Amino acid sequence: MSNPFLNDKAIAAASQAGWAAPEPSTQVLGPARTPIDDGPISSWRPQVMTVSGTITATGALLVLLLASATVGWMQTEEIGNGQVSLPGLAIAGILVGFVCAIAVHFKPLMARILAPIYAIAQGFFLGAISKAYNEMQDGIVVQAVGATLGVFFVMLVLYRTGAIKVTDKFRRTVIMATLGLMAFYLVSFVISLFGGSVPFLESASLLGIGFSIFAATLAALNLALDFDFIEKGAKAGLPKGMEWFAAFGLLITLVWLYLELLRLLSKLNQR
Repeated sequence: MSNPFLNDKAIAAASQAGWAAPEPSTQVLGPARTPIDDGPISSWRPQVMTVSGTITATGALLVLLLASATVGWMQTEEIGNGQVSLPGLAIAGILVGFVCAIAVHFKPLMARILAPIYAIAQGFFLGAISKAYNEMQDGIVVQAVGATLGVFFVMLVLYRTGAIKVTDKFRRTVIMATLGLMAFYLVSFVISLFGGSVPFLESASLLGIGFSIFAATLAALNLALDFDFIEKGAKAGLPKGMEWFAAFGLLITLVWLYLELLRLLSKLNQR
């Protein structure tokens, strides 16, 4: 699942709602618009979002995710012939994660509470599904984790050097493509409920591999949107709690990217 709600609109809405820290020149005591001055003994400063604070929040969420993934891996039983039995909590983890994502979309400052819950729930699912893939193709999880980290750092370098610039057109294109892909995944899920399937989603055909490359590329491009939101949010002086909102969005993208790379590598290993 991606996070198209991390955008300029979210920053503007936060500022209009009074979330952003006020400029000293706009703080007034009365008609004279005199700046507030508590004297030399006051050291109060507004708590605002920072890039380093967002990195810390992201790190904390990743620790929770990895810890929960370890439990999910251990709770997934092998039944032989490269097959596993997924625990019921793995499916529950998907549902809990989806609910958390929807709730945070409408209540961004709830991310401080809901983001850790998402990390734990989604982590358990990732651990279970990762073991399932690893039983079929030994070593694929290490490959997928390495590929995810590699793509993350490449996208960070491309963003920081200006090789990728998040313009309005770029943002609209990525968000629309992401929403379209999510709609396609939803339709394929509904089809599966009635016993049908979309063959190329899991097949190692050229079409299936091409689709997975497209999906993984789209997930990688969403990282640029995340980086842009974090940078602009810090510059806009959004409240400290928005660090968790940004970290939550980044975690969603990383989970999505990992799953797409896991599927892509599985297809490539079958050829």
